[in-house]
Amino acid sequence: MSAFIIAEAGVNHNGDIHLAKKLIDVAVACGVDAVKFQTFSAELSISKYTQKAAYQKQGLDDEETQFDMVKKLELTYNEFRELKHYCDAKGILFLSTPDEIESADFLSELQDIFKIGSGEVTNLPLLRHIGNLRKKVILSTGMATMDEIGKAIEILIDSGTNRSDIALLHATTEYPTAMEDVNLKAMVSIGTAWHVDYGYSDHTLGIEVPIAAVAMGAKIIEKHFTLDKSMHGPDHQASLNPQELKEMVKAIRNIEIALGNGIKTPTKSELKNRDVCRKSIVAKTKISKGGLFSVKNLTIKKPGDGLSPMLWDTLINQLSNKDYNQDEQIQL
Repeated sequence: MSAFIIAEAGVNHNGDIHLAKKLIDVAVACGVDAVKFQTFSAELSISKYTQKAAYQKQGLDDEETQFDMVKKLELTYNEFRELKHYCDAKGILFLSTPDEIESADFLSELQDIFKIGSGEVTNLPLLRHIGNLRKKVILSTGMATMDEIGKAIEILIDSGTNRSDIALLHATTEYPTAMEDVNLKAMVSIGTAWHVDYGYSDHTLGIEVPIAAVAMGAKIIEKHFTLDKSMHGPDHQASLNPQELKEMVKAIRNIEIALGNGIKTPTKSELKNRDVCRKSIVAKTKISKGGLFSVKNLTIKKPGDGLSPMLWDTLINQLSNKDYNQDEQIQL
């Protein structure tokens, strides 16, 4: 089964629905499975005194609070309805992550899959509320301990979500993520620990790590993208541009093909090369009829359309039934 690729538009629309639609167009052109936004009310989810994270400053409006920054990135519920219809028309799955219960209730009308961000792993009321909706859940686990992940899963299941409908995404909540902080093997650990599908939400620069994640069994890949990395906003610089997103999707699909079915057997393309690449038992010197085959008058040479070298021990010390010239293939 192909990995489910989520193009994370997030707030890279900068609060402009027209930019949001352009992001959807890019996601469609790049061949991803879903495009995801973030649905929130700044007043309901962020204290007015909350400062921006270090990665959100980047020398831009350093005195601005996180509340002020996020407030400018809001879209209305009606605008999200419009984006959902736009996605439907374009043939791509619409997803959005809720930051609070009110947004979760609204999004339940628009989607059957809930992506829960890493910051909500310890948000018991929101987890319980989403669990009660009994929909599919993709839970990111950035910053979380194994114990915290286990408790979040328990809350979702106790609230009504089936374990089979839960998937976990390994993530590192740092933008961009340094390679030494990726710890991609942890992705497999969390999936096997709770017997659920697992994937990777990537915040590294470039496309190598999500490709590697698919090779390691990731069923879901999430990656931020933008129209232009130079745009003003908190996530643009750590996002892929459209060409990079397209290359990531192509590389992942190629890796999936290359992974194959796990059965070791010669391929059709190999069979035509087998005789050319393998070798046969041939006469090392001239051999007369009735002569004794030995290591002195036999050797192994290409091509491989004659007697297999695996029969070497069987042939040694047998009598030749005909005359052989040098390099002539031996026959039984």
